[in-house]
Amino acid sequence: MLYSTVAAADKRLGLRRALDGPGLLRLPGAFNPLSARLIQRHGFDGVYVSGAVISADLGLPDIGLTTLTEVATRAGQIARMTDLPALVDADTGFGEPMNVARSVQTLEDAGVAGLHIEDQVNPKRCGHLDGKSVVDTETAVKRIRAAVDARRDPNLLIMARTDVRSVDGMAAAVYRAKALVDAGADAVFPEALDGLAEFEAMADALDVPILANMTEFGKGRLHTADELEGAGVKIVIYPVTLLRLAMGEADRGLAEIAAAGTQESLLHRMQHRADLYDLLDYEGYSQFDDQVFTFTVTKE
Repeated sequence: MLYSTVAAADKRLGLRRALDGPGLLRLPGAFNPLSARLIQRHGFDGVYVSGAVISADLGLPDIGLTTLTEVATRAGQIARMTDLPALVDADTGFGEPMNVARSVQTLEDAGVAGLHIEDQVNPKRCGHLDGKSVVDTETAVKRIRAAVDARRDPNLLIMARTDVRSVDGMAAAVYRAKALVDAGADAVFPEALDGLAEFEAMADALDVPILANMTEFGKGRLHTADELEGAGVKIVIYPVTLLRLAMGEADRGLAEIAAAGTQESLLHRMQHRADLYDLLDYEGYSQFDDQVFTFTVTKE
């Protein structure tokens, strides 16, 4: 009932222990709090909160238009709804190193288990778009140092994302990733790598976990979990998958209603009311009401 009973600190510790253990961690992107609960029900290892999804949910393109407040609010809503650890996209940290520090503490207060800071210039753009620009290594390092210094819970995962691969090539990406790890990054998100060989090379070059972004319609092929684990990847995210599924089905459903004048033919494709109520735990709320309203007021 209501929110997760697992404390944020325990989720962070759980994520750390999972990263130290065997296997690949799979984190689908939650586009709202209810979808986070569905991700947990299907046995995944965590939830991802995508900046691109938050932007799209607001009707905006992913070009750095969202604010820290908007991201922290949605991340907190999602994180509190699931027992799973939540990893959030913090873009470039929403400003200069001091802004990065504030972003980290604000997101920590929101209850996330980890976040990643990227090395694009402000304003940033989607990692799978052409025309990206990255800051110099010194600036990127300052962002990560500010993030690491700002956290109060040492188990909050600070991940560094680098977009250098698409700009200056693989060798430059490995060099940048090493510099970010030296600055204190707990893990690395190398964006838009080209194939399993590059993931393997990055994993071999670093002594921290790396993340693979399996986003649809992007620069790279959609590798299986087994392939990624074999290449040394420790975390895989599916950031926009659920939003794309939902919006695609909504688009088709609206077209059907417009054409047929009724949603009758769509019923078998919908989540049933009973399934929604089960996911929302209506029974738990009913039991709570029964326990609360079992007393009577007597007059003496």
